[in-house]
Amino acid sequence: MNFERIREKLNILADAAKYDVSCASSGSDRTNKSQGLGNASKMGICHSYTEDGRCISLLKILLTNHCIFDCAYCVTRKSNDVQRAAFKIQEVVDLTINFYRRNYIEGLFLSSGIFKNADYTMERLVTVAKKLREEENFNGYIHLKSIPGASDELMYEAGLYADRLSVNIEVPTISGLKLLAPDKKHEDFTKPMLKVKNEIVRYKAERKIIKSTPKYAPAGQSTQMIVGASGETDKDIMYSAVHYYKNYQMRRVYYSGYVPVADDMRLPAIGSQVTMLRENRLYQTDWLLRFYGFAINEILNKEHPNLDMDVDPKLSWALRNLHHFPVDVNSADKALLARIPGIGMRSVDKILKARRFRKLNWDHLKKIGVALNRAQYFMVCDSRHWERRDLDAEKIKGMILQTSTGKFRNQYSTQLSLFN
Repeated sequence: MNFERIREKLNILADAAKYDVSCASSGSDRTNKSQGLGNASKMGICHSYTEDGRCISLLKILLTNHCIFDCAYCVTRKSNDVQRAAFKIQEVVDLTINFYRRNYIEGLFLSSGIFKNADYTMERLVTVAKKLREEENFNGYIHLKSIPGASDELMYEAGLYADRLSVNIEVPTISGLKLLAPDKKHEDFTKPMLKVKNEIVRYKAERKIIKSTPKYAPAGQSTQMIVGASGETDKDIMYSAVHYYKNYQMRRVYYSGYVPVADDMRLPAIGSQVTMLRENRLYQTDWLLRFYGFAINEILNKEHPNLDMDVDPKLSWALRNLHHFPVDVNSADKALLARIPGIGMRSVDKILKARRFRKLNWDHLKKIGVALNRAQYFMVCDSRHWERRDLDAEKIKGMILQTSTGKFRNQYSTQLSLFN
């Protein structure tokens, strides 16, 4: 084995993989068996954090950065003048095992540019996973990227060896895809998604009858959208995300701010990178939709097509809907408590348990973990003091911003100056 060449390939293909963010804590429960290598039980990968605070990692690489497509937004597009490389199948297997034995990683995230055609590429990805499982007895986490346009047969086989599968939808709108990646078809992305979804449903049903039925993609599937490459609104992005959650049972949708990599009239200029704050607001909205009971049209609609960068989406909704407040924390139901800015779902559960024994006041709520700098304007408790008084939405927003200490505070410092 030429170690210098392997190291060179690793540098090239690990760097090319950094633009894919669709790998995180998985929820897979693949356990070690027969004295094999690795254990993906109840843990995630890719420098993510488990519930007990552990940081865990994986080998995140491309099989190759050669590609037959010329997508404007992609650094590995065929017209881009970059250094190319490709791993052999056995090289990826050996790297994974050797890195695991040295305790560098706890799993593998493997993606690829498309060379020759979709099926040829997908077959090589599947072969890597199959060799790891069957020849190396590797029971660690494996995340494979589904290649758009791959056959149902290959997608079926991929789910037998991988913990999670994901195909990146890339551009949130069909019109944007036609503009930036005219060689690709929208159905090439959704076809593998549908196959994986149907197989997951089928295998779960069979396991209820036959317990020995093998697991199929136990950590489900995810996708990623590039934000800011085609001028889409936040409404376009999140309505698309809701569609994939609903129709393809996605575990996660990831949002990756576009990093300008080329001078192209169809793309934002180099240097106009999407801010981390916009990504953060999209993830916050995603969280509200999945865990807080919000409907997408409550947060984003024709009147509000983009998220407020000054405040988080729950606070923004509350400021537009002051008629729902104040909420009495000692009597409101769970759904209404979850809509109070500054109260997370853990705090909601604590409030519901604590108020069985006594009425809660401001001190109790502070000890529970409620962010009173926001919540105090939208609720009442066992106290005569109510902070909202006769304040309107703009005054409340200004007072909250003045006491804000978030990591993105400097990105809206201009707005803060209006209230000084």
